[in-house]
Amino acid sequence: MNEGERHEVMVEALAENIQRVASEVCVGMQNSLPEVEENLDRPDRLMASVERIISQNPRIRSCGISFIEGYYPQKGRAFMPYAFRGDSGRVEVSDLGIVRQDYLHEKWFLEGLQAKGGYWSEPFFEAVDSVAPLVAYLQPVRDAQGRTVAVLGVDLPLSGIYKDMAAMDGRIFASEWTSGGGRKRKQYKPYSFLISGKGTFLVHPDKQRIIRDNINNIIKASPDTLAAYAGRRMKAGESSAEDKNEDAYLETFEFDGADSYFFYRPIKQTDWSVALVVPELSIDMVGYIVGGVLVFFVLVAVLVVWLVSRLSIRRATMPLKLLASSADEVAKGNFDTPLPDIKYNDEFLQLRDSFEVMQHSLTLYIAELKDTTASKAAMEKELKVAHDIQMSMLPKIFPPYPERSDIDIYGMLTPAKDVGGDLFDFYIRDERLFFCIGDVSGKGVPASLVMATTHSLFRSISGHMSDPVRIAETLNNTLADGNETSMFVTAFIGVLDLATGCLRYCNAGHNPPLIIGREVSVLDCEPNVVLGLIPGLTFVQQEIHLDPQTSIFLFTDGLNEAEDATHAQFGDDRIRSVLEKLLKEDKNEPEMIVTQMCDAVHSYVNGAEQSDDLTMLAIKYKGGERKKERGEKDNGKQG
Repeated sequence: MNEGERHEVMVEALAENIQRVASEVCVGMQNSLPEVEENLDRPDRLMASVERIISQNPRIRSCGISFIEGYYPQKGRAFMPYAFRGDSGRVEVSDLGIVRQDYLHEKWFLEGLQAKGGYWSEPFFEAVDSVAPLVAYLQPVRDAQGRTVAVLGVDLPLSGIYKDMAAMDGRIFASEWTSGGGRKRKQYKPYSFLISGKGTFLVHPDKQRIIRDNINNIIKASPDTLAAYAGRRMKAGESSAEDKNEDAYLETFEFDGADSYFFYRPIKQTDWSVALVVPELSIDMVGYIVGGVLVFFVLVAVLVVWLVSRLSIRRATMPLKLLASSADEVAKGNFDTPLPDIKYNDEFLQLRDSFEVMQHSLTLYIAELKDTTASKAAMEKELKVAHDIQMSMLPKIFPPYPERSDIDIYGMLTPAKDVGGDLFDFYIRDERLFFCIGDVSGKGVPASLVMATTHSLFRSISGHMSDPVRIAETLNNTLADGNETSMFVTAFIGVLDLATGCLRYCNAGHNPPLIIGREVSVLDCEPNVVLGLIPGLTFVQQEIHLDPQTSIFLFTDGLNEAEDATHAQFGDDRIRSVLEKLLKEDKNEPEMIVTQMCDAVHSYVNGAEQSDDLTMLAIKYKGGERKKERGEKDNGKQG
């Protein structure tokens, strides 16, 4: 491989490294855009979105979503969720639109609104210190109607690309570029630089030229030279490897004061180009010969030093070997292993004393660890007992009423921790099915205590009350009494008349159930207020008539808010899709509904950790079958 080919490979490696950096930013922005557009109706979630974007790419300095004027009236004239990575590495999030409303008239914002897709901006200096060079990747954000409502942008420090280019090969950048007084001196070391599509220097060993200078100045100074020819090809996004002009490729020409070879490549996914300037003298064979001689003498000197040092080190480190042998025994668990005696009061003696302290510390630590392990095992056993007690409170025999043909029920609860805060219950009294499902705020032991209380209260109150609204109001007043922790419960309470199919219900801030009849639909529910926060509240009761063979599917937010590894939620649309498929296949029995929904959500999260308790309850009203059966028995008795 000749020198020209070697430097072509070097500039190709530079281009690929820069392209990888740009690609990481572009792909990250494109992957984050759907999340931003899905949350346009929830502006407060956008703060978490920009924080996630900057946290996932350590190269990004800041990220912001700049909305058009007045898009969120409640947020004021300008709204810009903004995340910034400080010098300490900590990410800070704020609404920058409060203090920077002038962005609505800035050129970059107006151009971003008109853009058809993502693009790289021209470089600029950081507004605070006017020293740190940056380049921005901007992406228009569109709402569900296709209107551009914001510009999503990230700032990429050019200093990171500079360091990457310097790390590729220590011979690329010169240690100095200018001498005193700013006069340029001849270069004898290869160096590289990066320009934008307009010719602006993005990276250059002379930091004074970054952003402030343009390759057009070189072209204008000598328009008919080979240097100008190469500069024009770089701006056009062409490669020196494809250059058919043999004079430009094989001969040297004066570039920035030195006769040099010139190699360049465009950067994919951007309009940038990177160039490697190799001064002619840097590949002079005399340098290699002198360097070879120097390397030979250096190797001889190193060999001599190595032999002398090896003998000295072996004698000096003998106590260390003995100490290492004792340390191996300690590592095997023999904490009473004797340590070697050190005669000299030096660092080895200090190390030996430190090992002795470590022996005593390990002995104490092992004893404490045994006690801690025993305590942990006892705690886990108690939590297991608490889990069993909690599960025993819920219905667990299905089908619960095998002797009845007018109703079928199936339910399931899977806590996120050993104990959870979800509940469901049902029973039949006076030919009416009383049922409820609820979700306590929080998780773990506190939520399980509130769950147990709520379950017991539902059984007690509904035992002598038949109106769901009165049950809800009594539950609310009882739970709110002395609720110093401000924990609350969302609940859906229903009473189904098994003779007529009339369902009376009251929803207290819970997810509305789905009705599976001729089609799948959402039950119309007044949201009301959650239980347990404010005593004395009144609730709205609603009523609906269920046709025979109609099912009602109730669930907690552990289903629709189940997240996969990327934090994308299962969602209401997927719930409805599963139910519609079961209805189409005539498999809308309660057990089939719950088990198929459970399989669907487990397949979606694909092993991700469960973030919330998951509870589902399906009730199928079969209607007239029970009534007809009862009539036949009565006729039989009469006969």
